[in-house]
Amino acid sequence: MTHKIVLIGAGSANFGLGIMGDLLKSQVFAGSTICLHDINAEALARTATFGRRHIEAHNLPYTLEVTTDRKTALQGADFCIISIEVGNRFELWEQDWHIAQQYGIRQVYGENGGPGGLFHALRIIPPILEICGDIMAICPNAWVLNFSNPMSRICTTVYRKYPDLKLVGICHEVASLPAHLPHILETPLANLRFQAGGLNHFSVLLNIHYNDTGGDAYPDVRAKAPAYFERITNVLGWALPSMPPAHVATVGHRPWAERGLFRVILERFGYLPITVDSHFGEYIQWAWEAADSEGILDFYRTYKIWVAQKASEETMLRGSGDDWVTSEILESIAAGRPAAVLAVNLPNRGFIDDLPADIAVEVPALVDGAGVQGVALGRFPRGIAGLLRNQVAVHDLTAEAVLTQSKAAALQALLVDPVVHSVRAAEQTLEMMLRIQSRWIGYLQ
Repeated sequence: MTHKIVLIGAGSANFGLGIMGDLLKSQVFAGSTICLHDINAEALARTATFGRRHIEAHNLPYTLEVTTDRKTALQGADFCIISIEVGNRFELWEQDWHIAQQYGIRQVYGENGGPGGLFHALRIIPPILEICGDIMAICPNAWVLNFSNPMSRICTTVYRKYPDLKLVGICHEVASLPAHLPHILETPLANLRFQAGGLNHFSVLLNIHYNDTGGDAYPDVRAKAPAYFERITNVLGWALPSMPPAHVATVGHRPWAERGLFRVILERFGYLPITVDSHFGEYIQWAWEAADSEGILDFYRTYKIWVAQKASEETMLRGSGDDWVTSEILESIAAGRPAAVLAVNLPNRGFIDDLPADIAVEVPALVDGAGVQGVALGRFPRGIAGLLRNQVAVHDLTAEAVLTQSKAAALQALLVDPVVHSVRAAEQTLEMMLRIQSRWIGYLQ
């Protein structure tokens, strides 16, 4: 059976070529149509040129469609994959990050949590809602994978606006666990079974066991992880798989690089975060004191270089680095082939007892022809649950601000955020951002 897969935001070289590369390796989707869509015609044309050349050179059984018209792209779609940004990504990101700092708010990063996460969300959620509205009108049975950030706030808002949309949020951060755990425990990955969960970029390893003995491996993780993170030097290779090794080798040589806060969580709360300080620290009010700021800046600088890499057929051949997404989610749904995946973002339909039902959570999942079913994780350790609950009102009010176009709700989203310490700083930050980003968030009234 053939399918139509639409890549929305395909003009982005790393996303468009990477995901297309994953799909073109698939036997399940042979004979299918891949439709590339972007509003940037020039960037879209570059991606399409590489795609056509690769398909023709290797005589691959795929049809490639290219269009800047979203409604045309969505006709007959079975799967839609969203990865978009608005405006100049890094210029706006740096405003999100540093303007709040200028008013004294101690946020360690500015992408997903804290004030930076709010302004990012306020910009990007409205166009994603428009995309999802078109999907509901044109191809309502399509499965939708979202790669855009801030993942939790996007998914929470979309679920409220379109509760029947088959939306699944996908993030590669959980790949840190299979990258590190076998080395920490000195055993093959096949000998380990584990679960992680929480909120996107704010998840922890909840449990881990040895398959050969059935024994609890978490005591060994707690005992051995500190020495492991003292000695490793490459903190970026698993996260940015296509970064040239020579550049990766120049960063992250300090013990616990980009893991100062990570270390505190492991030592004081007893659980291993699945991501590093730049993301985990966005949600915690005392992160500025514990986080490795030098490591965060190294990561941001390296990520900026990675995104700016010149697109090439090699990018396509490497794939997205998220090949577990296409092979285990898209193929499992299309072929009715059961698979277990480590993490997806879904509405909290009884998966995490400590969080409300209308918040998007990150949990393991089972996938088959019926779709994606989250795995219930029950109650969380009290300390971790407390950190997660601190974000509930922030996500709730972010969704409210977007859906009602409310400036008052946006201010409240800042004032309930644990990272924000001052009403004056919140008000000044909001007013400044409304001025300089009025093109994107001026709808707030």
